[in-house]
Amino acid sequence: MTAASSSTLAPHELDRRHRLLVLGICCMSLFVVGIDVTGVNLALPSINKDLGASFSQLQWVVDAYLLVLASLLMLSGSVADRVGRRRTFQVGLLLFGLGSALCSLSTGPAMLISARGLQAIGGSMLNPVAMSIITNTFHNVRERAQAIGVWGGTIGLSMAMGPVVGGALVDAVGWRSIFWLNVPIVLLAALLAARFIPESKAAHARRFDPIGQLLVIVLLATLTYGIIEGRASGWGSPVIVACFVAAVLSLAALGWYEPRCREPLLEVRFFRSVPFSGSVVSAVLGFSAMGGFLFLNTLYLQDSRGFSPFRAGLLTLPMAVMTAVCAPISGRIVGARGPRVPMLVAGAGIIGSAVILTQLSNTTSLWVLGLAYFLFGLGFGMLNAPITNTAVSGMPRSQAGTASAIASTSRQVGSSLGVAIFGAMVFARMQGPATSGLAQASHVGWVVMGLSGVGLLIMALVTTGRWAARSEESVRHYLVDEPAPAIPARSGGS
Repeated sequence: MTAASSSTLAPHELDRRHRLLVLGICCMSLFVVGIDVTGVNLALPSINKDLGASFSQLQWVVDAYLLVLASLLMLSGSVADRVGRRRTFQVGLLLFGLGSALCSLSTGPAMLISARGLQAIGGSMLNPVAMSIITNTFHNVRERAQAIGVWGGTIGLSMAMGPVVGGALVDAVGWRSIFWLNVPIVLLAALLAARFIPESKAAHARRFDPIGQLLVIVLLATLTYGIIEGRASGWGSPVIVACFVAAVLSLAALGWYEPRCREPLLEVRFFRSVPFSGSVVSAVLGFSAMGGFLFLNTLYLQDSRGFSPFRAGLLTLPMAVMTAVCAPISGRIVGARGPRVPMLVAGAGIIGSAVILTQLSNTTSLWVLGLAYFLFGLGFGMLNAPITNTAVSGMPRSQAGTASAIASTSRQVGSSLGVAIFGAMVFARMQGPATSGLAQASHVGWVVMGLSGVGLLIMALVTTGRWAARSEESVRHYLVDEPAPAIPARSGGS
């Protein structure tokens, strides 16, 4: 099929072979992002040695990406609906590739952190936009379900391969190779997208909400900065206090402004639904556990135990494989019996892993570590399906995209906070170099991870009862029957 014909066909006019090709291109983008995220965690000790990065700068190497991604996910989805999904997807690929190239050329921590932010701007245009392309390409219900299943499986596969691929690259070539790997893949994906993915837009594109967007950025940035830098600057220092005050004021302003906005970035009325609110809290809890786990475990395996990046990646395979295996199983259970059972298993798995890791030392048996990783993978693998299903299923079809975007954002917020909170608490208690002090200091981080698991158990019970179902039903009728209060349209928001 020629490039011209591909670009002029509507998504529903594509034949099955062409639809599968579109799915493959979209999954390619998700796969490279997943490999990158896991690889960067494995590369942190090498980055520390090569660039002389401090522990807080290592936190920013991870969180700069997650913060920008979380801040822009909903905006990128809105932009794609307005200017075109394929066009936005291609721009995202190119920006991600440019950011990756700059990461690989970094001469210091500040340059690397800035380049990670540029990567995230591109990354925000990949995951949600690719999902929109898939849902608009596969109109048959069964085919769409299968396509989304492949999409979800790609996440598990990238997590399973990420530790091994990333560790092998860091060992053989160096940490910069993780970023160079992205460049040819995203360029190929951009070319294939131009040739084979038809352009599509929303029938009604949502208005831009610049005030809401700015408030979200200020909230996430000041909160994370305060948590990461509070230990070094002093928790009572004017800068840190100002950060926390700005975060609280931003949150209050969002709560006041967004319900009065004609088409808000953050649909506050969703949170009247107990299941929806619970899914957001569960995402923050579960993904904060994941973010903190990856960050601390990487430093422990390489700095405290002295394992090579490749061996460290191999040791985490039980976690990655269980995540990949349990994700589709969780989806089937949610479809057949609802979200409660997978949520309970998720909480129990994370708690079990945390209990084992609170006994961590520099001589802990690899079999014990493997069991802890296995339990964490079991718990985390069960988590994603009930979060997504609970966030979207109770909303009107017209609001499902917005609800999904909020759920996706809450995942990134959780990961960012996990790195910030776990790191701040552990580094504050660490005495001496990581080789001798990290294992003992990390115990407080694993306790926090266990508390996250307890929170998931509570959410599983609270969000699946009759009271929760009644609140969900009332919100669904309200959103259909009662338009949101509106303020006058803003300039530039048409």
